[in-house]
Amino acid sequence: MYSESEDPDPDRFVNFALLSHLAVRLRDKVPRGTHVKSSIPYPRAFTGKDIVSTIQSQIQRELLINHGVSTTNRRAALQVARSLQQQLFFYEVEWGDRPLQDGVEDVYMFLDDQEGGASDAHPEREELPTAVVTMLTKCYASGCTEGEPCYSYACPRKSGEWIKTIDPAILKTLPDSEIHRQTIIHKTISQEEQYVQDLEMVETLFIKPLRKAVVMDSSKLDAFIEDVFGKILDLRECNKRLLEAMYVRQREQAPIIQRIGDVFLEAATEFRYAYPTYVGHLPLAEKRLKDEIEVNSEFRLFLEECSRQSAKQQESRRLDLKHFLTRPSEHLQKYPIALEAIMNETTEGNPDADYLAEAIHAIKNLQGTAQLQTFQTAMGRGPTGKWEWHDLVSKDLREGLSKQEAKRQSIIFELIKGEMAYVKDLENIKIMYIDSLHEQDPPIISRDRLDTFINDVFHNFAELHAHHLKLVNKFHDIQREEHPVIRSITAPMFDAVLNFRDAYMEYVPNYPIAAYRIDDEMANNVQFKLFVDQCVRHPDAHRLDMKSFINRPIPRLLRYELLLKGILEETPTGHDDRDEIPHVLDLIKSLGKETEPGVQSAKQKVQLWCYNSNIVFKPGESVDMDLLNENRSLIHVGKLLRQPDTGFEWNGWSELFVLLFDNYLVMTKTKERDGIVKYHVNRRPIPLDLLTLASFTDPPTQRSAGILRIGLGGGRHNDQAVPNTPGSALPESAGDSRAVYPCTIHHNGRLGGLYTLYTESTQARTEWKQKLDEALGLRKVVQESNKVFEIETLSTDTFLVPSIAAGASTPSWNYENSLTGKVTCSVPFTTADGRALVAIGCAEGVWIGFRHDSKSMRRVLHLKQVTQCAMLEDFGMFLVLADKSLFAYHIEALVPSSPQSAHTSQTPQKINGTRDVHFFSVGNLGGRTLVIYMKKKGLDSVFRVLEPVVGKINERNKPPLSFTSRFGIRTPRSEWFRLYREFFLPSESFDLIFLKAKIAILCTKGFEIMDLTDFKSVTIPLRDDARYERLAKRCESCKPIGMFRVDNEFLLCYDEFGVYVDKHGEPSRIGGTIEWEGTAERVALHAPYVLLFDSRFIEVRHLSTGRLAQIVPGNEIRCIWDGRGASSGDGPATLEGFHDGMNLDARVHGVMNVTESTPAGSGIRPRAVAQQVFELMPTIPLYLPGSLASPSNSAYFAQPASPPRSPRLTPIQTWR
Repeated sequence: MYSESEDPDPDRFVNFALLSHLAVRLRDKVPRGTHVKSSIPYPRAFTGKDIVSTIQSQIQRELLINHGVSTTNRRAALQVARSLQQQLFFYEVEWGDRPLQDGVEDVYMFLDDQEGGASDAHPEREELPTAVVTMLTKCYASGCTEGEPCYSYACPRKSGEWIKTIDPAILKTLPDSEIHRQTIIHKTISQEEQYVQDLEMVETLFIKPLRKAVVMDSSKLDAFIEDVFGKILDLRECNKRLLEAMYVRQREQAPIIQRIGDVFLEAATEFRYAYPTYVGHLPLAEKRLKDEIEVNSEFRLFLEECSRQSAKQQESRRLDLKHFLTRPSEHLQKYPIALEAIMNETTEGNPDADYLAEAIHAIKNLQGTAQLQTFQTAMGRGPTGKWEWHDLVSKDLREGLSKQEAKRQSIIFELIKGEMAYVKDLENIKIMYIDSLHEQDPPIISRDRLDTFINDVFHNFAELHAHHLKLVNKFHDIQREEHPVIRSITAPMFDAVLNFRDAYMEYVPNYPIAAYRIDDEMANNVQFKLFVDQCVRHPDAHRLDMKSFINRPIPRLLRYELLLKGILEETPTGHDDRDEIPHVLDLIKSLGKETEPGVQSAKQKVQLWCYNSNIVFKPGESVDMDLLNENRSLIHVGKLLRQPDTGFEWNGWSELFVLLFDNYLVMTKTKERDGIVKYHVNRRPIPLDLLTLASFTDPPTQRSAGILRIGLGGGRHNDQAVPNTPGSALPESAGDSRAVYPCTIHHNGRLGGLYTLYTESTQARTEWKQKLDEALGLRKVVQESNKVFEIETLSTDTFLVPSIAAGASTPSWNYENSLTGKVTCSVPFTTADGRALVAIGCAEGVWIGFRHDSKSMRRVLHLKQVTQCAMLEDFGMFLVLADKSLFAYHIEALVPSSPQSAHTSQTPQKINGTRDVHFFSVGNLGGRTLVIYMKKKGLDSVFRVLEPVVGKINERNKPPLSFTSRFGIRTPRSEWFRLYREFFLPSESFDLIFLKAKIAILCTKGFEIMDLTDFKSVTIPLRDDARYERLAKRCESCKPIGMFRVDNEFLLCYDEFGVYVDKHGEPSRIGGTIEWEGTAERVALHAPYVLLFDSRFIEVRHLSTGRLAQIVPGNEIRCIWDGRGASSGDGPATLEGFHDGMNLDARVHGVMNVTESTPAGSGIRPRAVAQQVFELMPTIPLYLPGSLASPSNSAYFAQPASPPRSPRLTPIQTWR
């Protein structure tokens, strides 16, 4: 730290040539401490090195100014110290008589310190040392003073007065012009001496002390010195050589200097390497200095102290660092003035005149080069960056050019100047925004998305900067070689346009995205908005905001075109540019046209993002429409009208803003606030897969003329068509009777129906019809190409049901009518000999056949009302639930795999005692294969948990006891299973799911999670919290149908909606529930998708997001196999298996009615309806949820089991 002294200049009354004055100063300045000599400590002592260093610090200015002795020479200080020693001003502590040395071997003390001991008192000495230090005197004559120099012509006090230093006799022989000439020459030499002295002081007062002072980070010190002082020490050496050449000429030609021009001409040659570089860098040095002073108070105090030291050495000339930094530039400008003054006084015929003229011309060119370098270094910033061509060109040269050429040079200069400013702006993007955002702590934008944000906003600006920096460097090279008249800049421009074309093709289309990202971040991040506002106030920002900076490249291309046309217009005929500039213009124009499609695409993408941000759903009714998908597109938007639903038109007709995306039709009402338009969803968005166009040809109708309206809209409105949302409509006059044109559409969903909307013209209705047809057609093509599952038929004509028209009197299945009743269940399995089969159950029994071979289907069990079946391949067992009775069969008895097994008995084991089984479930728990079935007892659900007994199953069956037992009418008690657990639940149950370590019972209360070891259970989702009141009501009114694990969450599926919960059963996502499009009767899982079966269609949704991925339409669709009850290792209840590799085998079976009637004459009863049994086969490749590109890792996709694998020998735990 540096502090102000009370006296601004304490040395002004000190004469360092007098030893007494020095002695007084030294008494206070010499550092004292405890030093040991001969094992004796001496307090308040000092060494010889201490006092020599102190004297040197006091007299170095005098030595430099008066005698030019280097400040590193300590011999004068040593002589002064020995003189003080001889006069006993201080003494050697052992009273030795050895002369003082500049070292630490000897220890000294002042006599006063010995007399006063350790006291701080300074008694005045009666007698001080006396002597004159001659080398520090200005003149040896005792009567010489500043006001009255002595008689000697060589008196130092007469410096600068050339006339007084020359013999009067010689002076009388000289003409007045020569006297004036010599005076100017000697004055020039004096100025050069002062200038060299100032350059010396830069190192002495600033650079060296700065390296020792701790005022800034040492790691930045060298770079700071280089930035601020640049090549100033190189200039010092150049000017020292010039000064020495002047001294030599002065000694050689004294007292009259005959020639001086050749000295400056030679110096100008040497100056051209150092001065332009330094002067050009000066604006940057001044800015760097200013910035450091503003932020570094320690450095600011250091400079103030240095300024006080300069006052001491300059005889009260207190100068700051900026003065010393600008000295070279100012001094360079004085040379031509001084040389012209010398030349004006030079007589005609003097050979020095020619040298002077050449030197003046060389130095003026040097000034021009330095000025140009200053302009180039400024890069469009500061006053020097605003210079124009005429500011850098002399008036004589400008007048020597034609008006056309002068204008052409001005335009070329403007192009170069604009390019420099453009490159600087690109640099500032990195400095002001990218680097600053990375350096913020705490971060303004979270670290996990900062890189994405920077890439989206600034994209490949670094490529542009590299290309344009290269172009600027080429322009600067041309300027340095050809300035002020440049022949052409077309070649580097042509090369640059070819090189930066690809970079602009990538950058320009990204601008709409970048602008959106900035606006979106500013709207949602207050800290980022403050950051951007702060950057606008940055000196280099010129009040431009962030979007203006990222937009700079786009108008720059247009500016090139304008400036090149201007150059072309001013280019004379015959010049090469007349042919070459049009080629460059064509390239720039084509670049602009080629970026337009990308810009339009980006704008549409941004428009989608804006809608995604501003579409507002009612609480708990949000729909993930996947609007951020890069393949999403907006087909059409516009205004449509809606009739009020009631008979009273208090608000008149409502205006809807309808958005038609390529996947959804969304009806909204707009509300504007603070300049932002929000789109409030009026009705649930309609998936295009469930949208049909009913009528667009109905005659126009008139808007109602009164308050009471009865029956308008007619059959086109059902009860749920379009609700009247208060406060969101833009009311029309109730008396408006203009014609409107109805457009009727149908939403084939649970919350859908017929909607009638109205346009205000036939043209608008035609356009909407056209756009809707286009969107539906596009959606069909896209979905067909990107469908997640496709239907693979298992059977088409085996299973028939009577049509509705046939009535209920249709007889049961027999060989005459072939009616099988409804298909209710199925399960695929593989026999021991590797045959891939499928078992299908229906009202009239169980059929088994080869998969995908309808003709191979054969009935193997004549059972009534089969509702559920399962296959335990590891135990060779087939389970069937028929007419509320649960049976177990040997697979080999149904489908023999060898001649020996053909004799296996078909006698089943009846597992339950009475006909009261409602459903059963099989799975693995704790390493056990279990079968759990539920039977009702009053309002309770009673569960029996059975475990297969391997020894009993493989035991040879006894022959049937009677004829009826062979068909399962009466069987012996089950021996294939043993009772493992039994429990009940005081609630109606619908299904049971095996989890990893527990079971989940789907009941009227919700999902009961139970541990079979202690029967402790918990019901989810949690409903007691007041926050979940609305969810609790929904759960009570809906039926649970499935539960699936998603990483650390569970998706609970009800027939109308789904909800994500955590492991504690609490809702885990802000979005609330996921509303199904239909009413799901069954749900199945094929990770990573969940499939919901409505009677009209199958919804395929992403398991982890709930986003709709596909709609599979059909007629009377039912799920007959959800992946459970097949091989014990194929449990689908969680997503965990998906992470290790996805099974591309079919995991879900379904059935639907074939719409076509059975052909007559086919032998099948007319009017029977065929049921198509199918499996849902995943397409290849099956992309990850949310992925927009094919996965690169094939580990996600397991190979299908083909040929079918043999059954496993041991159960594998996969049920969760």
